[in-house]
Formats: sequence, structure tokens, C-alpha cells
Amino acid sequence: MTCPGRCRLCHDGTVVAPERIGAAQARRIAIAAQRLDGPPRPAAAPTVNRGHLRRLVDAIGLLQIDSVNVVTRAHYLPVFARLGDYPTAVLDEALWVDRPSGAGRRMLFETWAHVASAVPVAIEPLLRWRRAQGSISWVQDYPDMAALAADVCAVIAARGPMTAGEIERELALPGPGRAGWWEWSATKRTCEKLFGDGVLGTAYRRGFTRYYDLFERIVPAEVLALPTPAETDAKRELVELSARHHGIGTAADLADYYRLPVADTRAALADLLEAGVVQPVAVDGWREPAYLHVSARRPRRVRGRALLCPFDPLIFERARTERLFGVRFRIEIYTPAAQREYGYYVFPLLVDDAIVGRFDLKADRPAGVLRVQAAWLEPGAHQGLTVEAARIELARMAAWLGLGEVVVAERGTLAAALATG
Repeated sequence: MTCPGRCRLCHDGTVVAPERIGAAQARRIAIAAQRLDGPPRPAAAPTVNRGHLRRLVDAIGLLQIDSVNVVTRAHYLPVFARLGDYPTAVLDEALWVDRPSGAGRRMLFETWAHVASAVPVAIEPLLRWRRAQGSISWVQDYPDMAALAADVCAVIAARGPMTAGEIERELALPGPGRAGWWEWSATKRTCEKLFGDGVLGTAYRRGFTRYYDLFERIVPAEVLALPTPAETDAKRELVELSARHHGIGTAADLADYYRLPVADTRAALADLLEAGVVQPVAVDGWREPAYLHVSARRPRRVRGRALLCPFDPLIFERARTERLFGVRFRIEIYTPAAQREYGYYVFPLLVDDAIVGRFDLKADRPAGVLRVQAAWLEPGAHQGLTVEAARIELARMAAWLGLGEVVVAERGTLAAALATG
């Protein structure tokens, strides 16, 4: 038997207090679980291939997809942070297949997981309960949404992958009344509804435009043939995966990774505790009980460097980031420019087991440069060592993006030192 994360009862009835773990050790466990505990791959390393990507995504679980393209699309950046210079075509070919006959080659697919995400096809059965619930509402003012949905599916079945605009033209339907990213037409909203329900999927993208196809032509047939687990069982497996990806975390941390209700996560954790898959631990400085996955590595030290995009899985749960690193991190894209504290699209710099700086980055492709629009030193970080690490990582990123140099603006507490030399 177990109690709710604070103690365990042995078979003889003895109460065993949870293991106590220091904050620094918890931080190293989290970094190791996210495969950020090793030195960056050298430039002369063999080219990253599909096997490298498979092992990485199995470890971290998902890649968040976001439309922001200030540096490059968000799903490419966590792979670079962990594997270094790699051909993005490896990820494209694993995620987007441009013909139905190639579905068997698909390693990842797009779905709602931690919001819009690329996840391994193997976990598709664990997410069926979410698709069954739907993601967005129908358009209420369209005359016959069911008929429109049927027409959309029929034209895609006959023609293959299509954009919402192509479907509108094929069916002679009106487009959006106004221009704008979120000014969706009835057809686009129907496509997204069918995507959320698991009727349609993403075959591939051109730029960031989604080409819809029937879901049975997206995920390999052998995966679709797997039995659908009960919702409770699926959620328990997702919580177990989340615990692996975290290494260590609170119930709220683990719930956030696949956006599960915290109450359901606590129920799953009770089962996982009973099975010995996780163990309760008390982390110094954490107010809530934590859970350690039994397979989590506990390195005595971690060595590495990485620029973390705002949607990196290590830091996308902001409360956990603050707990682990003592750093309050918020994305400021939607903050008016005059009110931004650090910048528009800010990358924390992880060196070993500490976040030592922040850099507002922009890939200026017409000029062929990576612009550091602001550079900040974290309190307590060593300026010289931070500058050295930042120069290396910024140069690596610029080279990977095909940009010729790094240009540092004057804004930020680290800008002058970074620009010197």
C-alpha cells in the first residue's frame, strides 16, 4: 500500500519516509532524463541519422510544434540542442511523408499531446481517448457542418493530401471573410475539427501550411490495428512516460507534459507507486512531493552546453523551470515591445547544470547573420565562462542555420562582453 506520495508502507506495516534528494541532484536527474547531460557533438562527428533521432525522441517523448519562425521552427531546435549540427531533412522525413504509400516509413506524427506536438507513432493508441473527445467546436453558423465534413473527407480520399484552401477551391466554397492567421473559414475550421477528432491527420507541410490526409493514411497500419486501451490505462501509461521524460517531478509537472488532468495523474501515480515504477521522494526546497522514475539516472555531475528554445521540453513548464534552476522564465512574444524584460524570442543558455544567460535571437536570413538582439547574464553566473560558452553555442547555431556570422546588439548586461573580441 502507499500513501499519497509522502511515505510508503512496507509489507510488515512499517512506515518508510520518502528518500530525500538535494535540489542540485534533482536538477542533474532532470537534465540527464532530457539527454542534455553530455558535451555537444563535435563538428566532425558522423551525420545524425534516423537512428539517432529515434533514440532521442523515445527519450524525450515529443517535440512541440509552433508557428514562430524567428530562428527556425520550434520542433527543430530541441534536436539541435541535444544532437548538434544535423540535417533537418532527417526530422522532416520521419514526421512528414508526401504520399500515402510511404506511411510505413513515418516515425512521428502530429497530434495534440503537449499542445500541438510531434510524437512517436508507437504511442498513437494512448492518445485515442483525447481524439475521441474532440478539440474544437463546430462552426455554429454554417448551414450543414456534417455535410461539409463528409465533403472534405470525400475530396481528400479522392485527391490525396490537400490544404484547406485547395479543398475550398475544389468544392467551390467561400474562404475566410477577412485575412489573418486566426480568421479561419468554415472549411479550415472543419479540417481542424476533423484533425482533432482523429479523422484527418497531417501528411506533410509546405512552409508551415498543413496538408491534410485521412488519418488511416497517416499512421502505419500495424499501429492502427493495435487495440485501444481503456482511458484510465492509457493515462497511466502516459504518466509513466512523462515520469521517464522528466526523471523527477511533481504530480503537476508530470501532468503538464501530455496535458493530463492533475487528478487523473495523481490516480495514475498511485498505481505506479504500487507497481514500483516510480518512488516518492522529497526534494530540498520543493513544497510538493516529487516522484522519481526507477530508471532515472542520477549523475554526480553533468557536462554540456545548449541554447534552449522557449519550447524546449526541459523548460516549457515554467514553474518547474523556476524550481529546478532558480530562474523565472516567460516567453514575451505577446508582450508589447516596450514592456519586454529580456526580448521577443529568448533562449536560455544551459551550461552543465545551470542556466547562466539568456539571448534574444533572430535569424536574419537576407543579411546572412544570427542576430543577438539582447544578451543577459544570470545573477551569480561567471561572466567570462558564460561569454566563452555563449560564443561557442551561438557560432554552432549560426553554422547549422547556414548563417555567416553572429552579430551582437548593445542591449543586455552581457552584450558588451559578448561583442568584444
